[in-house]
Amino acid sequence: MTELVGWSAAAILLLTICRQVYTQWRDRSSEGVSRWLFIGQITASIGFVIYSWLLGSWVFVATNAAMLLTAVAGQAIHSRNRRLSK
Repeated sequence: MTELVGWSAAAILLLTICRQVYTQWRDRSSEGVSRWLFIGQITASIGFVIYSWLLGSWVFVATNAAMLLTAVAGQAIHSRNRRLSK
């Protein structure tokens, strides 16, 4: 049951963040989104992957690795949108 709670929370978090990144990509607009959001998310996700791995918490290793990939994609889309708006 404990693992189910962890994986469910992870899925909700990832779906929420992925939706934001998708909306940015689809609309070709990053209006109101700071590039520091993704820089901070990348940095924090790297730290959390390492921390979770050291604790042996595989739910959080997987979640934070996926969050890291999402943040990298978000940063790339944000940069593309800024280039397109110039």
